[in-house]
Amino acid sequence: MTRGNPPANEPPIEGARVPAGAERPIGVFDSGIGGLTVMHALMERLPRESLIYFGDTARVPYGPKSRETVTRFSIENVRLLTSYDVKAVVVACNTATARALPVLREEFDLPIVGVVGPGARAAVARTKTGRIGVIGTYGTIDSGAYRDHLLALDADLEVVSRPCPLFVPLAEEGWTDHPVARQIAEEYLAPFRDDGIDTLILGCTHYPLLAPVIAEVIGPGVTLIDSAEETAREVATLLAERELAANESEPAHRFLVSDLPDLFLRVGQRFLGGRIGGVEVVAAGSA
Repeated sequence: MTRGNPPANEPPIEGARVPAGAERPIGVFDSGIGGLTVMHALMERLPRESLIYFGDTARVPYGPKSRETVTRFSIENVRLLTSYDVKAVVVACNTATARALPVLREEFDLPIVGVVGPGARAAVARTKTGRIGVIGTYGTIDSGAYRDHLLALDADLEVVSRPCPLFVPLAEEGWTDHPVARQIAEEYLAPFRDDGIDTLILGCTHYPLLAPVIAEVIGPGVTLIDSAEETAREVATLLAERELAANESEPAHRFLVSDLPDLFLRVGQRFLGGRIGGVEVVAAGSA
């Protein structure tokens, strides 16, 4: 897929035809709340696109579950989103991307974008030393998905991966600028200094909320790669290439969960800055 940094859904030239189906929404799913950082990036980069987000809050977390279970959940999630006539799907979950993306692309006849590939490609483009760090949940790190993507792009890279599981509850509690966050970040990230990395992939969708603390601890010589931002950029490129970009003056966004809508609404407001109007509950695996 072509890399690039296109403008955010510029309006078509006067009189240009918008292809049939381009006004359909984009579907986004995650195991829970963290994928809202991807949702936020999509809303910023593609302000004329309607989006439908599904958080599988009844079955979160996906990280400790088997590949087979995560794949089954992911298929059910995409099937749910296709029932809303989406034109593309974004897998806003690193674990689901790592374990299920190839199967999803075989199973469904529509564009499906994950968060691992865009982050890996951006890291390769920006590293100068060829030493790249990756942080994520245990499930994402154990899958080796980022390492595999990076080495497939450049076999000479040095890749160092470490799990940082406590970053997730810190983000959800809103403790992103708290002494505890700095202490935990120091514990997780200090070893990277000896590794000599110059690029660090934030391989969990919660982590961008902690980017200022991570940047402070890791030091100014390390470039942070936000997979959410890179994924939104890649979706914009894909829509342009396939002539699927919408031109909605007032796009509609919907938020679906499989459980705990009040908790999702409360925590989700931190991720989206108060832009969640309401939350609908649907049964997991119901489609």
